[in-house]
Amino acid sequence: MTNIENSNSQSRFSIIEVIEGFIEKINQLRKTLLGISVSALILAPLAIGLSSYLILHPHFFFILEEYDEFGLFLALLLSVIIIISISWFVLGIRQYLMLKSWNKKYSNYIQRKDQVDSQISSEFNLDEEEP
Repeated sequence: MTNIENSNSQSRFSIIEVIEGFIEKINQLRKTLLGISVSALILAPLAIGLSSYLILHPHFFFILEEYDEFGLFLALLLSVIIIISISWFVLGIRQYLMLKSWNKKYSNYIQRKDQVDSQISSEFNLDEEEP
């Protein structure tokens, strides 16, 4: 094998290693994003429920009437919490569905990679371990 062919073979191999490393990092990031989306699916409804409970509580209107500025601030704060929580919940659902799709594609990639690796190994008799 000439130096040029050897260099091309090594550069292809290193490109494949870089791509596989990149895909592995994306998979690690996917796990982190999955945790974030699950927390959004749990915490957002909790925040919406708690805020709704406070708004619907009979003493809430008393606070609005008795404490003008504080009541107004509390109503505004609870409204903002509900709006942000609804958007957080929707984004969490979208993120979860996207990650679920990525998981299927990644599993297919791993299966195809293993098939190609085993096919190449059997074709060139690389199944034997070298010392």
